[in-house]
Amino acid sequence: MDVTGPTLSWIATAAFAAVPLLALAGAALAQAGASRGPAPGWKVANQVAAAGLALALLALGLVVAGRLGGSPAVGNALVRVDTAGAAMLALVAFIGWVIVRYSRRYLAGDRGEARYVPALLATIGAVGIVVATNHLVVMALAWFATSLALHRLLTFYDDRPAALIAAHKKFIASRAADLALFTAVGLVGYAWGTFRIDELAARVAASPELPVAIQAAAVLFALTAILKCAQLPVHGWLIQVMEAPTPVSALLHAGIVNLGGFVLIRLADLTAASTVAQVLLVTVGGATAALAALVATTRISIKVALAWSTCAQMGFMLMQCGLGLPELALLHILAHSLYKAHAFLGAGGTVEQARIRLMAGPASAPKPVAAYLAAAGGAVAVLAAGSVLGGAHAAHPGVAALALVASLALAPLALPRGARSGAALLRVPLAVVGVALLYVALHAIAGRALDLAAPAAAPAALAVAVGIAFVLVFAVQVAIAADPRGALAQRLHHWFYAGFYLDEIFTRFTFRVWPARLRRDTPPNHAVAAPLAAGDAR
Repeated sequence: MDVTGPTLSWIATAAFAAVPLLALAGAALAQAGASRGPAPGWKVANQVAAAGLALALLALGLVVAGRLGGSPAVGNALVRVDTAGAAMLALVAFIGWVIVRYSRRYLAGDRGEARYVPALLATIGAVGIVVATNHLVVMALAWFATSLALHRLLTFYDDRPAALIAAHKKFIASRAADLALFTAVGLVGYAWGTFRIDELAARVAASPELPVAIQAAAVLFALTAILKCAQLPVHGWLIQVMEAPTPVSALLHAGIVNLGGFVLIRLADLTAASTVAQVLLVTVGGATAALAALVATTRISIKVALAWSTCAQMGFMLMQCGLGLPELALLHILAHSLYKAHAFLGAGGTVEQARIRLMAGPASAPKPVAAYLAAAGGAVAVLAAGSVLGGAHAAHPGVAALALVASLALAPLALPRGARSGAALLRVPLAVVGVALLYVALHAIAGRALDLAAPAAAPAALAVAVGIAFVLVFAVQVAIAADPRGALAQRLHHWFYAGFYLDEIFTRFTFRVWPARLRRDTPPNHAVAAPLAAGDAR
């Protein structure tokens, strides 16, 4: 087969379209079977998931082969075939296949097993359409359908008030996001008369100045991603949907909540052309990443800590998009999704390991403040060397800012707990240098491998603001590490533990505007809202 000829285009396009359509067909078959009796339809689900994974891997292989052979991205008005889409589609198919297999054992004998299968397959199929399509209207409708199908999974245990209220809050945030999304799509069609994503990117590149309607659409697309990715202050539902079955949590955190990042990657040229959209993404994403990371340090529940971590990671991903680094955002999505799927599906084992460590005796001494100061010194050295030598960040200040953030976050992990020797401390600045160099290298490699257009870099002032903000967060962590029982730590702990009370405000707002409908045998909304809005103390 000529991997650079029309055969590649036809097979790859057909495989792209078949992956989500197979899942939707399986959902219809499972729903039809459930209506005729209690059979849960796992056989259909397993076959559909396996076939979808095979097709997704075939499409990925063909796209990579075509790219190596010099073939450009292909597709039509409805389907877009490129390396980024193929990688994301393979991720969705793989995680969907794993969760289908896991769910069959997890929910065996459950009273709602039969209605779970069609909802799961419908969710996976809708996500696949968002990834594969080249049409804004189809993308918006599929994203809307993803939310509706997911709602059935989040309310699987309809006798749990906390699950129903969390799903209701998510439903409200998603409907606000859908309003912004469909308005943005309408503005694009009104201003430029096209709904093709590839044509939209070409029009943006050819326009010296965007029309007002297109600039407004860019801001609305950014707002949609912020709301769909559970950013502050509408993040609370993501923390509280832990009442859903564990495989649903894995699917949500590993392929759905980060879907907004992929849409922004598809629309990277548009958002990069709007300074307002960039500022919105960097501000909200950066604030969420910083605050959620601080809150996560106070959590002892494994699944809740993972949820706060996801909230922070989504903020970092949106910040990458806002700084004009779609290739790093896509790498972040792929790596985070695989990690979080494994973490949630293995949460029970993590709890067991924690119990074993607790029985083994007291933990070793905490890391000294010197480790954090060594990390800061290494970061300063990296920035100074880059400024002198003119590294990759000279052309893209966002790379330098994010490399600094990643270095400060990861470098202290290189020091063993309790280690205080000079040789051990020397590992920390060396780790900072290594992380920074790795980040710059990933930026360069991903830019070539993922077949993504390079949008214009965000203003340097945004990158500087990101660096300063996370240096301040790092300083707070150092101060708390220096005196964990001091006045500052005591004063901040209840704010961190309560999530800065942001979800409390949003919860009260939702109950006033649109109260949740609960079963008759459950307490009223305000009785359930108190523990949820107080920072999820479960």
